[in-house]
Amino acid sequence: MTEITFRHATAADASAIAALRVESWRTSYRGVIPETYLDNMRAEDSASMWSQVLQAERPGIAVFVATAGDEIVGFASGMLLSPAKLDCDAELTAIYLKPIAQRGGVGRRLLALVVQAMQQHKATSLLTWVLADNKPARQFFEELGAALLVEQPFSWDDLELTEAGYAWHDLDRLLQDCGSEKNVLQLKLS
Repeated sequence: MTEITFRHATAADASAIAALRVESWRTSYRGVIPETYLDNMRAEDSASMWSQVLQAERPGIAVFVATAGDEIVGFASGMLLSPAKLDCDAELTAIYLKPIAQRGGVGRRLLALVVQAMQQHKATSLLTWVLADNKPARQFFEELGAALLVEQPFSWDDLELTEAGYAWHDLDRLLQDCGSEKNVLQLKLS
């Protein structure tokens, strides 16, 4: 069993967060996004953006990581929305896990941490976006009671894609559905 711990991300985590995002895209979006785009993604391209976000220490933005030893195995980020979008005043902007950390409660715990951080800033609802073809992510959100609000086309780096917007309007219920409030989980990682 491996101990997974959760904490606020720091600027020192920027490169690992960026690398995990690229790894997740390459795993999750193979066959959805052109291979050449995925193969040309570079963690270095977003590491500086994550470093700026993590150094800014702006109220209303929260980033958390899940670690196994010294390795980041997941992260999630959220922010307050001003103005609100689709009747939501906060957004889950990212949640990514290494395959070895999926389906063991890590994603639920990271989501709960983002929700708690947003509630500290008086948020009452949470919006998130996912590529429409990402069935595992959609299932994760739906299992936690997210309501599908919209599917719509959007452009990303000259790619024409379809995104699905989900929302939770009862954050206390979402926290309950996420389960454990522990900041340490025991997982069998192989």
